[in-house]
Amino acid sequence: MREGAHPGRIAAFPAQVSSQEATRARGTASATAPRRVGRKSTTREPIIQEPETNRPAEPEPEATRRDAGVAESARANRGWWDRNADEYQVEHGTFLGDDRFMWGPEGLDEVEAELLGAPEELKGRDVLEIGAGAAQCSRWLAAQGARPVALDLSHRQLQHALRIGGSFPLVCADAGALPFADGSFDLACSAYGALPFVADPQLVLREVRRVLRPGGRFVFSVTHPIRWAFPDKPGPEGLSVSASYFDRTPYVEQDEEGRAIYVEHHRTLGDRVRDIAASGLRLVDLVEPEWPAWNTAEWGGWSPLRGHLIPGTAIFVCERD
Repeated sequence: MREGAHPGRIAAFPAQVSSQEATRARGTASATAPRRVGRKSTTREPIIQEPETNRPAEPEPEATRRDAGVAESARANRGWWDRNADEYQVEHGTFLGDDRFMWGPEGLDEVEAELLGAPEELKGRDVLEIGAGAAQCSRWLAAQGARPVALDLSHRQLQHALRIGGSFPLVCADAGALPFADGSFDLACSAYGALPFVADPQLVLREVRRVLRPGGRFVFSVTHPIRWAFPDKPGPEGLSVSASYFDRTPYVEQDEEGRAIYVEHHRTLGDRVRDIAASGLRLVDLVEPEWPAWNTAEWGGWSPLRGHLIPGTAIFVCERD
């Protein structure tokens, strides 16, 4: 989950196109993790590259609001996560843990939330994690006896999943073109993955519905849409509306030549509901986690001050009939 200067967003674990030639069946993987699962903290291990102190600093990207289509968004975010995966895991690996299922910065844990079902009900279930990053959620699911597949945009993020370990497949592929057969999974989940970063969320939702079995459930979390109206500041300055909630123009960071290097897309709460309905899924719950007293951390624009006053995360619980 990336903190930034843009109003109210954090980024997490998106998914990309990389293996559309793969067999369309559960378990197809561009990489498979070694069979080990650890609870060690995520720290600077050999796979994480130390910065080159003599390398000239790259110019700061320009932040703007402009249109960005499906291909441009995927290309930009794939590159961003490959470049920043090491730093992200160093900064946030301890909070995320190696085998915890966190729905967002508030710290809501699937152990408590049970949005995918009671832990004992997960045993033997085929589960697709979309935008898995280092596959922390998949690792927790595997510990419950589920059969997860972790899918992500970034090859570098999946290398971190390999570093931490696990006995489940890793797939580098696009959330809008899932390389699995129809009806391959009982459950699907995404903790801040894919949906905030794609130009066409209905494409992703239709793909998720396709690979779910009848009665299957898809749960995904995103930054709460109301955050787009507020500046991304943790203090009192982040409590005053500074932009239109109804402005759906994407947030783009671009290089000196105007090429997008990072993109996020805004959908209102109503847009999200309509996207779910249009994809053929049924919305059964909308969870807005409250900021817990134990969480004293500040993370970009996330803080106890803001968290106690305005929602930061929206979790959509959907089912396929």
